[in-house]
Amino acid sequence: QVQFVESGGGLVQPGGSLRLSCAASGRDFSGSPMAWFRQAPGKQRELVARIFSGGTIVYTDSVRGRFTISRDNAKNAVYLQMNSLKPEDTALYYCQAVMALREYWGQGTQVTVSS
Repeated sequence: QVQFVESGGGLVQPGGSLRLSCAASGRDFSGSPMAWFRQAPGKQRELVARIFSGGTIVYTDSVRGRFTISRDNAKNAVYLQMNSLKPEDTALYYCQAVMALREYWGQGTQVTVSS
């Protein structure tokens, strides 16, 4: 059974930083693209960043230069370092992996940016 355990969310002031972690079990995702999505209240879920097994990375425009996605294949994990956080980054953040055209999702971790 595939399971993703996400951690690192919380409440932070504007300009602050958080590091999200997502550890997968049940499948070896080292050869799969892994990503972080987010969903704010009343909005659609959106891609934040994706990292492919070969190291190629894509970011949505609103986070480029502030967020960094990385992965540790030995730990079957993906991370999201978030700096210079803004109130509009407030959302539920999900990790995702794709294997054999099937999507696997974590349960989400809440990030709230507020003074």
